[in-house]
Amino acid sequence: MKRIAYNDLISWKNNINRKPLVLQGARQVGKTYLVREFGKREYKNLHYLNFEQDAKLSSLFDSSLTPESIINNISLYFGVKIIAEGTLIFFDEVQIAPRVLTSLKYFQEQAPEYHIIAAGSLLGVRMGKASGFPVGKVNFMTLFPMSFKEYLIEIGEDLFLESLNSLEKPAPFPDIIHNKMLSHLKMYLFLGGMPEVIKEYGQNRDIQSVRSIQTDILNAYERDFSKYTDKNQAIKTSEFWNSIPGQLARENKKFKYQDIKKTARSNMYEQTIEWLRKSGLVHLAYNVETPKIPLSGYADFSKFKVYMHDVGLLAAKLNISSDQIVMPDALFREFNGAFIENFIAQELASSGKNQLYYWTSRSDAEVDFLLESNQKIFPLEVKSGTSRNTKSLQSYASKYSPDKVFRTSPRNLIQSDNFINLPLYAVNLLERFSWNRKIKV
Repeated sequence: MKRIAYNDLISWKNNINRKPLVLQGARQVGKTYLVREFGKREYKNLHYLNFEQDAKLSSLFDSSLTPESIINNISLYFGVKIIAEGTLIFFDEVQIAPRVLTSLKYFQEQAPEYHIIAAGSLLGVRMGKASGFPVGKVNFMTLFPMSFKEYLIEIGEDLFLESLNSLEKPAPFPDIIHNKMLSHLKMYLFLGGMPEVIKEYGQNRDIQSVRSIQTDILNAYERDFSKYTDKNQAIKTSEFWNSIPGQLARENKKFKYQDIKKTARSNMYEQTIEWLRKSGLVHLAYNVETPKIPLSGYADFSKFKVYMHDVGLLAAKLNISSDQIVMPDALFREFNGAFIENFIAQELASSGKNQLYYWTSRSDAEVDFLLESNQKIFPLEVKSGTSRNTKSLQSYASKYSPDKVFRTSPRNLIQSDNFINLPLYAVNLLERFSWNRKIKV
């Protein structure tokens, strides 16, 4: 499977200021596969240590954390002398081995010639607790579920992606191409971006098997709640997590604690939210009433929407049946457009938008996302249907006069003055069309 992050690993390898790399991301997003493929293709030698698979490996770090001692111990373990040149050392599932993480500091300081990647599913949670974490001594990278772009690459739609990359001005795609991409998108909304799911469907076209894999992944997450938190916190995490689909199914998707249970209060779930966010399982969008740069300085962090990190797992939790895929627009409209808004949040996050925001006015107008680009703020409204209604965008535009306003919907790519409709499958064109230069029309 081709992952865009592979190119980031190449850049890391070739960087003269390279530090040990910490690869974060939720369980099952493909971290292990990606790094092992990278190691096999780009290095002469790959030494792989999985600290969850073999807990005894942690003892290699017990006596000393000096690189010389660790490399000697690993050499003895594999029975091969490890040299820095042409070698990648991959420490996997390091969230359960704190001293392995701490050792990265000493590799950076004393033995920077070694190429080392450490990966784990709950490193964000671990980093919040570890006093010995090597802050400033490592590079970071986050791997997300496969984006829609990566899905298109996997199914052989590279030519369409090339046409997107060469697009210089908004112009409608031919209807036959537009409808074809919408069909691919509907399948992606059902499958999501978990690599094992996409691989299974690509090989066997078995929807029942796909749903079984999705269920297994969801069950693994539930086990993590108990494995890595105490009993009381595990219960709260499960309650919060299981309430997300219902929250998104409402017309007003602002998170309400009372939808978990009537007695729920914000202070009861602060740790839960942070745990889920740091583990990579959710994306949060915070409310902004006054859109100014930086948005983080004007956000109300007590008001937010919560999205799952993978739209296919959302479909599994809602038990969406596969017949919705072949209906004209059923999957788009299902549960008040929950899939579409979650999909857009997922796409934005995977494209580098580390923090999401949305806008509301006191007169009940709402714009689903606000995005900073080139020191300007652009509104993005998400529509699951083909309605031309832009009431909220017009309300925002009349108040703040942005250079451009964006809507993403099942409609084709069009521009009218400073309004641009991006088809859902091409939402990442937003960054290009929000440049300061005038768009050619």
